[in-house]
Amino acid sequence: MSPQIVVAGAVLAPSAAGRAVLIAQRRRPPELAGLWELPGGKVMPGESESAALVRELVEELGLDAGAIAVGERLGVDVVLNPAMTLRAYLVSLTSGEPRAHDHQALRWVTAVQLDDVDWVPADRAWLPDLARALG
Repeated sequence: MSPQIVVAGAVLAPSAAGRAVLIAQRRRPPELAGLWELPGGKVMPGESESAALVRELVEELGLDAGAIAVGERLGVDVVLNPAMTLRAYLVSLTSGEPRAHDHQALRWVTAVQLDDVDWVPADRAWLPDLARALG
């Protein structure tokens, strides 16, 4: 049986300090509450990874599906356990302002701020790739 794929979106946008990525602070589970991650979620059976990411970003961030453009893969797959693999994609928004529907908070961070974030352990694997994407 192939592992469950979980997709995460590196939502990029221009900011006053250069390009920035949207990060979300987890509410749960207790061991990850308060840590920051790239938003996303599980791919459902029969769903493409990009469709799953759009669906998750609509649910979690209150965005319009038509405003979300899923781009290239970011970094390598992160194996969470034998049954679950995490995969990230670059994402751009054509309109809308993300809102924290499923998270404690949202914030935009630039490349120089990445190392100052208290990340969930799995997302740390993408920090060099995120820094390049924001560069």
